[in-house]
Amino acid sequence: MRVIEVARFGGPEVLVPAEAAEPVAGAGEVVVAVEVAEVLWLETMVRGGHGGERFPVRPPYRPGVGVAGTVAAVGPGVDPGWVGRRIVAGTGHQGGYAERAVVPADGLVAVPDAVDPRNAAAVLHDGVTALAIADIVQITAGDRVLVTAAGGGMGAILVQLAAAAGATVVAAARGTAKLDRIGELGADVLVDYSTSDWTDRVWNATGGLDVVLDGAGGDYGRAAFDLLGPGGRFSAHGTPAGAFATADPELAKARDITATGIADIQLGPEQFRGYLVRALDDVAAGRITPLIGQTFPLERAADAHAAIENRTAVGKTLLLV
Repeated sequence: MRVIEVARFGGPEVLVPAEAAEPVAGAGEVVVAVEVAEVLWLETMVRGGHGGERFPVRPPYRPGVGVAGTVAAVGPGVDPGWVGRRIVAGTGHQGGYAERAVVPADGLVAVPDAVDPRNAAAVLHDGVTALAIADIVQITAGDRVLVTAAGGGMGAILVQLAAAAGATVVAAARGTAKLDRIGELGADVLVDYSTSDWTDRVWNATGGLDVVLDGAGGDYGRAAFDLLGPGGRFSAHGTPAGAFATADPELAKARDITATGIADIQLGPEQFRGYLVRALDDVAAGRITPLIGQTFPLERAADAHAAIENRTAVGKTLLLV
């Protein structure tokens, strides 16, 4: 079968197509005939050798954190009724960039008939995380909400969730290509933060913010924090700009700002599964529309990573098998 392998840490070019033996499901496992493999920003960091202790992947390895497809075979102890069913599932930290993937049976989630496998893969992690963040932050009608990195897969979902809650939504991203697509998803104000006055534009449009959903991190997140009014909520959950943005604890306390971060959305298996079922149901009902900006065939995984790293990717990036 076709797979993508990484023999050493490095740039996108280390993602190399290869041939491998067909996998066999062990006890409690299934083999999935992969149709779509999702691609995360996090995977580009791991591939570059920056996963750290939290993502301790070491070459050689096969990347890929999640897949959508059809169960092709089951191992001992697994209900044979899964065979032939359309599913979406995480693969851990590796193994998804392949024609066949082995995943634990207890991680399978059936894909509703109304949901395309591309959309299923697109919400596997981004939809789950976005719903968890929305539950923690508790966006309400009338809130003034800023979503940074709104042009990414998760940012686009957060824009939709905030709009559905009745908030005034400011979507910030880099470049007109991303902003044009986000404008179709319910954002009230579009801001290009490649301009030096982007925070002024947010302030002029809102007079201050109640909620910041920061998927960018770095200087963008720190600048966004300063736009929050008393009693605001600040979620720092993204690192594309270099690191998670951190709220000054003294300022946050003085202004009664509630700050949450990536540690607050570490989900157990049952929580993850519950949010994934919700995300798929929301897609099926038309409440969430994943923003899939580009797809690549499996053998062009290097191009998919390059698009994410050079910031040309819009929304979600997927590999099609």
